[in-house]
Parts: sequence; C-alpha cells; structure tokens
Amino acid sequence: MPETSMPDTSAPEAEPRPPAGPGTGRQRLRTALMKPSRAQAIVAVLLAVVGFAAVTQVRANEVDNTYAGLREQDLIDVLNGLAGTTQRAESEIARLESTRRDLQSSTDSRQAALAQAQDRADTLAILAGLVPVTGPGIRITVTEESAPVDVDTMLDTIQELRAAGAEAMQVNGKVRIVAQSSVEEATGGIYVDGTLLSAPYVIDVIGEPHTLTGGMTFLQGPKAQFEEDGQSVQIDELQSLDIESVREPQQPDYAQPDSSQ
Repeated sequence: MPETSMPDTSAPEAEPRPPAGPGTGRQRLRTALMKPSRAQAIVAVLLAVVGFAAVTQVRANEVDNTYAGLREQDLIDVLNGLAGTTQRAESEIARLESTRRDLQSSTDSRQAALAQAQDRADTLAILAGLVPVTGPGIRITVTEESAPVDVDTMLDTIQELRAAGAEAMQVNGKVRIVAQSSVEEATGGIYVDGTLLSAPYVIDVIGEPHTLTGGMTFLQGPKAQFEEDGQSVQIDELQSLDIESVREPQQPDYAQPDSSQ
C-alpha cells in the first residue's frame, strides 16, 4: 500500500519581535510623568506628607537638643545670664512705673493749681465787676415820695448790703457797684460812678436773700432811713437774679504787687 503522509498540524513558530528602539523607554517615562495615573498621584501625595513630617521632626529635634551638648558649668552660666536679664528688666519696669507715678502726681498737682487759680480769677472778676453774674438775691426799689434821695443814705445802703454778704450789685441796670464806686449829688438825680441816675432807684443785689433783707430792715437801718427822708422802699426776695452791667478793667497808677509776699 502506498504510504499516506499525515498533514503537519504543529503551530507555526512565532515571528521574533523586533528589538526595541533606543527612544522607546524614554518615551514611556516622559508619558508617565506628563500623564500620571491615579495610583501614581496617590503615591506622590503620600511621599510628600512623609517628607514634610520627617523635616518637621528633624527641626524639633534640633530645637530640643540646643542645650543637650552643654556642660554643667555652661548651663549654670546660661541660667545666671537669664536671671541677670530678668532682674534688669524688673528694675527697668519699676523705674518706669515710678516715673509714671511722678508724672501723674505732677499732672494732678498742676491741674489742681490751675483749677484753684481759675476759681480765684473768677472770684476777682466778680468782685471787680468785670463779668455778668447770676444768682439768688434781692431787688430794692426806692421811690421818691416827698423828697429826693439823700446821697448819704444811698451810701449807707451800699455799705450795709456789703456787710450783709452782697457779692454783686448794680443800680438801675446801668452801673455796677464795686469797691471804688462813688455816689454824688446831681440835679434831677444822683451820680453813681459819673453816670446820672434818676428815681425810682432799683438796686439789684446777689447774695443770700434773707440775710440781705435783714441788712436792710433792722432797726434804724437803711429802709427806715429812706422812709424817714420821704421815700418808699420795696424789697423783693428772688431765687434767680441777673446782673448784666459790667465795668472796664482799670490799671492802677501807683499800686503794685508786693514781690516779697
């Protein structure tokens, strides 16, 4: 019988791959860096966190070990230096606080002196008639009935009111009465500090009302003298009275402050 040949069923041999070119590996690396996968991104974040923690720990160790290598005597010197610095700081604080107290005390004293001087200036201005004033007091109205007002009686009235505590006076709303005021006879009235005034004479007085009234009405006092001379007198006690007339300040010609006082 003729020999029958069997067909060859074995797999064909695989064709050998061509060798990788020299740029293929670099291209893969570049591609991986430019387009990282999700896993690569997570690994990069973890590495960054670990690196930060390591740096922080190293720095902490460096701080904590600042004095680790010093000898005992060196540590004592450092402590003594810190103690001296603290003592100097405390001394400076104490000095500054003392200076602050001195300045505050000086300021308070200066303010008290200024306030006292201002009060004194205000009092002198009132007594000199340089400023308008207001306060409780009395209003005296003298009306001529059968005879003109006598100058001496008017002067006595002013003096008695001063003795009763009058702090400010004016006549007819025109003339402020002060220590240098003068009263003189005149036709049709009287001169008060050179100003002609006519009846009725209205004297406004600031002070304690009841005391001022007593200074006018005591036995044989100014009220009785006016009535005996032929005038009628009305006295009104007021809780608020304004004195608007003022005087111009005058420089003394001869009197000077005594520098020895």
